[in-house]
Amino acid sequence: MPELGWYKAAGVVALAVLAGCATPAIAAPSSAATYTNPLLQSGPDPWITQVDGVYYYTHTLGNRIALWRTDNIARLAEAKQVVVWTAPKTGPNAHSIWAPELHRIDGKWFLYYSATASGFTDDSHRGVFVLENDSADPMNTEWTDRGRINTARPGIDGTVFSHGGKRYFVYSPYTETDTSLAIAEMKNPWTLAGSETIIARPDQPWEQQGGRKIVEGPEFLPGPKGDLFLTYSASACWSDGYSLGLLHAAPGSNPLDASVWKKSPQPALKAANGVYATGHNGFFVSPDGKENWIIYHANPGPDMKCTPKRAPRIQRFDWSKDGWPQFGEPVATGVALPVPSGSR
Repeated sequence: MPELGWYKAAGVVALAVLAGCATPAIAAPSSAATYTNPLLQSGPDPWITQVDGVYYYTHTLGNRIALWRTDNIARLAEAKQVVVWTAPKTGPNAHSIWAPELHRIDGKWFLYYSATASGFTDDSHRGVFVLENDSADPMNTEWTDRGRINTARPGIDGTVFSHGGKRYFVYSPYTETDTSLAIAEMKNPWTLAGSETIIARPDQPWEQQGGRKIVEGPEFLPGPKGDLFLTYSASACWSDGYSLGLLHAAPGSNPLDASVWKKSPQPALKAANGVYATGHNGFFVSPDGKENWIIYHANPGPDMKCTPKRAPRIQRFDWSKDGWPQFGEPVATGVALPVPSGSR
């Protein structure tokens, strides 16, 4: 989750240091054809968009949004970051800038991010906001603030996807169970149309680790046979049990119907091989379109909580014969892996 401020309610000290956190450089891989995890030594809530062989990367920085651009994901640590937007000193989106996502919609760029109103640190003053840029280059710093998405509840971790000719918005609203997952149809990239539907609540023990009941960070994944999948992060991010859950809807389902979404009984990706607190993911395809990849953050050791030590990791995944994603286990730190196919 985009973490930090709201954990005061759980007796955890807010880690506002992230707002000024720089990304330390790490040694480049020995070969341009391989990479090792983590890609950076720091990078909570990572996100990658790959377009025409170019990777655009971002992660939580607390008071601003920056983009990295590279044509070789193995050398992300060498890429220059450009701050494309800085939070205002006052207003509804003044601080706790979390979980940015870059999307290309109808020929324009949009940045979705979570933020909190000035003067507040409580959950009821958090929301999902949108920036728009009609430039061909998202590194352009002339972004238009489209304001807060008109969600029915305060919440965080908004994402968008298109399906069946319609666009949908999914986020993590604050509800009676700390957080849930809700979906709504969109009128345009910054406005919801119609009512919201709660599609998941944290009703499993593995979604209740760390003293809170949490499902957050939803991400859409279309299946090769027409199935709809949504991953999400489960439990409190300061827990080593922070993991990825999976929702499934059969082909032809109406995403707004809560009954079509079925939850996998166990996490789809969880701690293993010395990698802990695997959560807040995204998806991208290789430059040649032949491989599916997941990006997520994790800690390199146990009991490391919600700190800037959470770092971005990527790995390839495949599909089962039934069309379900097979993420496997997190790859251990330092293991050399092939870069996405078709990379320059």
